[in-house]
Order: sequence, then structure tokens, then C-alpha cells
Amino acid sequence: MTKIIMHGCNGKMGQVITDICNNDPETEIVAGIDISDHIKTNPYPVFKSVSECNVEADVVIDFSTATCVDALLDWCKEKRLPLVLCTTALSDETVNKVMLYSKEVAILRSANMSVGINMLLKELKNVASLLAPSGFDIEIVEKHHNQKIDAPSGTALALADSINESLGNEYNYVYDRTVKREKRSKKEIGISAVRGGSIVGEHEVIFAGRDEVITITHTAYSKAIFANGAVQAAKFLKGKPAGLYDMSKVI
Repeated sequence: MTKIIMHGCNGKMGQVITDICNNDPETEIVAGIDISDHIKTNPYPVFKSVSECNVEADVVIDFSTATCVDALLDWCKEKRLPLVLCTTALSDETVNKVMLYSKEVAILRSANMSVGINMLLKELKNVASLLAPSGFDIEIVEKHHNQKIDAPSGTALALADSINESLGNEYNYVYDRTVKREKRSKKEIGISAVRGGSIVGEHEVIFAGRDEVITITHTAYSKAIFANGAVQAAKFLKGKPAGLYDMSKVI
């Protein structure tokens, strides 16, 4: 049995994870953390902040906001409590803290908890290394619901980073083509963001060559794919030694 503290338990993802764990005999959410108290039906105690939580657990799952992550990292380091960190749009300072604290506590951080996306992160390296030298331009288009705050998505940036790594990190990222009136550079990856309606998440990687285009698309139809990944990550991280982990280790 993996005992979990859900940080951000009253958010949409926190509630999806709560439902999954309620039906999973291998996991139990023993406490939740959330500044909001609009949900009264959680089957576990909910605290306003991590400093108030005194419940023993094996691991923390975080789906909150970037402003809450620093305090959570400090608390997990103090308690030596493994952390599945799912919040995106972290500042450079917070990312540096993650790297530093992972020397003392197990932290699993991923821009996207989906198994499919993490497979793409691996396979795109092979595709890009074959197509880019043949003159294919690379563009990424990501689409999300109209409530998403950050743009581009953390997943789009992770896809771009994976491609760029396979190409010797020689490519620059271009987010806005209205600033300069000039032809597209060969050494760039264009990243575009679409926000509208209730789109859960769609990422499209376009390799555009002369007279042919290859498009690889991942579409999320439900938040459950991210929640399931987070729960699997929590099971994996239980009892792990200090270190920085990602979903490639889980899948």
C-alpha cells in the first residue's frame, strides 16, 4: 500500500487522482493540502498548508500552482518525503531548488505525466535526427482549454527540448513571428499556442520538408491520463533513494 499526500487536492487534477486512488487497492490518499475548502467530500483530512499537515505518508503528489511549490519543496526536504512534482511553469529559481534538493530526497518531475507523451519524448529524438539533416523544418503547435494560464505549455517545451537535444542543441525557439519580418531560419523550432473551449490537451509536431509533411499528434481526451501517470509515479517513487527521476523510469 502506497500512502499519498495530495498537494492541491481540491483542484481538478487533485479530484481526479482522489477518485483513482479510491478505486485502487494499492494506494490510499491519507491527507490533502489545499488553500481552498470548496470541496467538503474528500475521504481524508485536508490542511490549508503543508506546515499544518502531521499525517505520515510514503510520497506526495503535487498538482498545484507554481507559487506553492517552493514551500512544498522545503517541507519535503525537511521530512525526507519523496515528491511527484507535476506543477509546470516553474521559475528558474524553483527549478534550481528542485535540482539541489533532489540530492537529499527523491523527486520525480515531468512536464507531462502521460505515458504516450513520454514515449514521444523518446521517439522524437530518432525522428528529428533523421529528418532535420534532410532539410525538414520543425514546428510545434499546442492546444489547451481557455483556463490554462501558461503558454506555451510545459509539454510543448519538453518536446522541443527533446528534439533540440538530439540535434546538438543548435536550434533556437521562436514563439512570435509578428516581431520580425524575415524568412524562417533553418536552425529554429517554432512553437505556437492555442487556447479555447475545453480542449484537454493536444500537441502536434510538424516536420515540413520539400513537397512532403510529416505530422505527429498526441491528443488527450481526459485528465485521467495525467492522473493515472501520477499515481503510477507515486507507486514507483515510494522508498526510492534521493535523486531526480522522470517518467521514463516509470514506463
